[in-house]
Amino acid sequence: MTTKMDLNCDLGEGLGVWRLTEDEALLEIVTSANVACGFHAGDPSIMRRVCAGAVANGVVVGAQVAYPDLAGFGRRFLDIDPEDLADAVVYQIGALDAIARTQGTRVRYVKAHGALYHALGTVPDQAEAFCRAVASWDAPLPVVCSPVSAVVEIAAHHGLEVLAEGFVDRRYHDDGTLVARSRSGAVIDEVDEVVNQALGLAIDGEVVSIAGLRLRQNVQTLCIHGDTPAAVSLARSVREALERHGVEWVSAVRGTD
Repeated sequence: MTTKMDLNCDLGEGLGVWRLTEDEALLEIVTSANVACGFHAGDPSIMRRVCAGAVANGVVVGAQVAYPDLAGFGRRFLDIDPEDLADAVVYQIGALDAIARTQGTRVRYVKAHGALYHALGTVPDQAEAFCRAVASWDAPLPVVCSPVSAVVEIAAHHGLEVLAEGFVDRRYHDDGTLVARSRSGAVIDEVDEVVNQALGLAIDGEVVSIAGLRLRQNVQTLCIHGDTPAAVSLARSVREALERHGVEWVSAVRGTD
């Protein structure tokens, strides 16, 4: 039986003349685009260009929402009031969706970025605020998150579909959480390691932790970070290697593949 898998990537991470992600090239490889919505990176023009490129390549658009932390690229935890966080999430989804509509598409899912992604698994009031905000959208959107995150249960309580995500370019702790970027070696940049981790996640439903444990990770979408060095070549290698193993690339969002 053919294995179906989604490949998502963080895109639109720039500001003005500054560019971090190679959006045009990556949009020719991935099936879902996590588009920065202006709070950790991104601006209206960048969002428009990424949405236009997504439409041209048949890529699904998702809102990558973050703490209001441009200076820290959204990678610093903020002890933000839950109501303020909920408002910020709605604001970011709305901004991207408005631009996406002008390009002939819509926001189809939501994923948190950086420190907020991790906080959703450990800070209940922020996870509750995030899920409440997403559920308040006119058509509740799926949430992309780690399968071991505490936000999975909270999202389900709000009637939100959860799309379980595995990372091909990050190392894992024994409990299935990601090793912090501050730790040396947390980001994998060797192509063979990235491809092997992608194969394990997509085909075997497993990932090997830094201690050598084999962890069950039943995922529907694989993430490669757009700001990872050589992201384009890594993403292409992952796509081609998994295709050779019979993987069919489709969107994880229902009704869009």
